[in-house]
Amino acid sequence: MATYEDIYGKRVKEFDSDPTLTSSYEGQVWYDKSTGVLKSVVALEAWTSSALLNSARYDMGSAGTQTSTFGAGGYSPISNKTEEYNGSGWSNGGNLGTARYRLGAAGNAAAGLAFGGGPTGASDTTTANSEEYDGSSWTEGNNLNTSRKLIAGFGTQTAAIAAGGYTGPPGIVRDLAEAYNGTSWTAVNTLNTARGWFAGFGTQTSGIVAAGYITPPATPNGTTHSESWDGTSWTTTTPINTTRFNIGAAGTDSTAGLIFGGQAAPGVTTATETWDGSSWATSPATLATGSAAAAYGGNATAAIYAGNPSSSSQEYNKSINTFTAAAWASGGNLNTARNNLAGCGTQTAGLAFGGETAPGTIVGDTEEYNGSSWSEQNNLNTTRNKLSGCGIQTAGLAFGGEVPPAPGKTTDSEEYNGTSWTEGNNLNTIRDQMGGAGLQTAGLAFGGQTPPNGMSNATEEYDGTSWTSGNNMGTGRRLMGGGGIQTSAFGSGGYIDGSGDQNITEEYDGTNWTSGGALINSRHAAAGAGATNTAGLIFGGNPIPSGVGSKAEGYDGTSFSTRPNLATARARLAGCGTQTLALAFGGASPTIRNQTEEFTGETSAANIADFTTS
Repeated sequence: MATYEDIYGKRVKEFDSDPTLTSSYEGQVWYDKSTGVLKSVVALEAWTSSALLNSARYDMGSAGTQTSTFGAGGYSPISNKTEEYNGSGWSNGGNLGTARYRLGAAGNAAAGLAFGGGPTGASDTTTANSEEYDGSSWTEGNNLNTSRKLIAGFGTQTAAIAAGGYTGPPGIVRDLAEAYNGTSWTAVNTLNTARGWFAGFGTQTSGIVAAGYITPPATPNGTTHSESWDGTSWTTTTPINTTRFNIGAAGTDSTAGLIFGGQAAPGVTTATETWDGSSWATSPATLATGSAAAAYGGNATAAIYAGNPSSSSQEYNKSINTFTAAAWASGGNLNTARNNLAGCGTQTAGLAFGGETAPGTIVGDTEEYNGSSWSEQNNLNTTRNKLSGCGIQTAGLAFGGEVPPAPGKTTDSEEYNGTSWTEGNNLNTIRDQMGGAGLQTAGLAFGGQTPPNGMSNATEEYDGTSWTSGNNMGTGRRLMGGGGIQTSAFGSGGYIDGSGDQNITEEYDGTNWTSGGALINSRHAAAGAGATNTAGLIFGGNPIPSGVGSKAEGYDGTSFSTRPNLATARARLAGCGTQTLALAFGGASPTIRNQTEEFTGETSAANIADFTTS
């Protein structure tokens, strides 16, 4: 009788406890002596929701990997916008020189290529325009030999293939193919089946194209046709299983890849198919939302699909790990609904203090959060709102703010020890609506509003005893979001009287402020979280009617990218925690809120299966 090793090429191993798992353990069976259980790890494949596109649109040109994809151009209306996906969210990139949709693309977010497309909404209008992307801006290159749109593209910026497409007038689908060498396009052997609105993956010498639209009425819902490319000629392969067009695709060469989504009778499909080098198989992983004409990129084990409908985004992963998408979840409500409050601490040990329960009704209430519920504690000694804070739940710091009768401002500073507040030495600059970061023994106060309505750029550092003036911010403003520590802080957004909402970010290194990446959405009265100025999170804020009140953005020290939205849009809220474990509480929209939401970044855990014996 055959043994497990004979069948699978692996022996059953014995460990004192579960080993540190990597992809090499897929299919491995082992005996855990600590529990007396026979175990194995198997790969799972699934789609999960991801952060939204900044601009809802469809029919973009896109290419890349799951951590470096770009989507350029598109329709809704015809756009020149570029967005980049970094594995967590979408950020704005440089604009195309020529606005267009239904274009082809190759490369990735650091070195991309966009070609062809439709520069107007007229059904027969096409362009031969070709542009190269360096991660920040597009540069005109030599044009395609044949102007067209609805092209399939794959390869790199310096070695790409553009196949098929649609030309007009009169409007017809084409079998043309061209190769790009980093400078110019050259005609190569034609496709076996002329078509448009299809997709491909691979390299200039090893690629696949699949699905597509052939001029109706012959196949009004697309085709199952698939072809491989070996650098010289096209070969018809086994067909895909679901007839469709306008699909997404991902893969590194002609031996392994994916297609997903697309239009199929009677609408869009959620189906995913995998390619193993010889045939297509329908995957058990289906899109959470059927989608077509969306941005895509990736390989056979990790892909991204974003846009149409709306700005939704989804990630595909095939791994020994189970992935849980980043999301906001409801937490326990504050006992006292309020806005213009301050907070500090962590997601499971938060602190909320001060605020306003109704216009003109200012409170000093303090509450502690234990990861599920808030409990009342001793009040601030100085009742106030529009204050700032920093620290942890058992060692918090409250400073500045507005005191009754409004609009009086204060320099008052207090320390919290986990039970009660004690007066400390005051700020040097009287102000409210400032940013705060750091710890009780190493705090930071920045920006804000001075009496009566001045914009402050003042910075002060707290050493556990007193405040010392530091170097000023570049731009004075109030109602920023921010976070970090005294030597690595950031302040983003804010409001300047007479100039309105800001998208400015400044980073503090313990001595000086320097300009950082701009917010995607200009806003004020947002909340922030983050351990440093290279791992921050901004969420909520005004203007709420524009949708900003629910939006969250993550910061990596260079640029902001989208994160899942808050469930409750609001401004003048408080926040605390880290970029991947944050807490949002209170605020107004315009109703004063007591809601708490907990943010958890994407997580993964090994999928270990236990065996039973009889």
